[in-house]
Amino acid sequence: MLGGVGTRRDARERAVQFLFQYDLNPPTDLEAALNRFWDALRAGARERGQGKPTWGEAAELPPPTAQEAAVRLFADPLIRGTIEHRAELDARLLRYAKNWDLPRMANVDRNILRLAMYEMLYREDIPPVVSINEAVDIAKKYSTDDSGKFVNGILDSLRKELMRPARLVT
Repeated sequence: MLGGVGTRRDARERAVQFLFQYDLNPPTDLEAALNRFWDALRAGARERGQGKPTWGEAAELPPPTAQEAAVRLFADPLIRGTIEHRAELDARLLRYAKNWDLPRMANVDRNILRLAMYEMLYREDIPPVVSINEAVDIAKKYSTDDSGKFVNGILDSLRKELMRPARLVT
């Protein structure tokens, strides 16, 4: 199993951040955009660790830490899968979000929902209740006061239609 719960949460948060950016300004080269995204995160972490600005200086980034590599290892397939299945995810999202259209939804909520729906539909290794709980927590952290309830309601509608168990039996 990859890392712990914290690693997967970090990965999901980073995936939502990338999907948010992708939604506003889709890159022509996804691979290059992912590399820039991960490098920018590492550069920001490096600057915070050094405590001094590097205005205009080209910073040499050290290799990713084990934690950073684990986060990316979990996040990249989530990002790619969500983007690959975006049209289908959006169609389902519109079906569950009665009286909402995509532009009316908060960009953060829309991308949290896309990611969680991708996990629930395409990732057999992730129990749907985990995807729902993670999405609700991320929505509460990054979006509006009502986002947790909104996200939970939509994802619960999807969960009821799934043909696999909501939890893994151990």
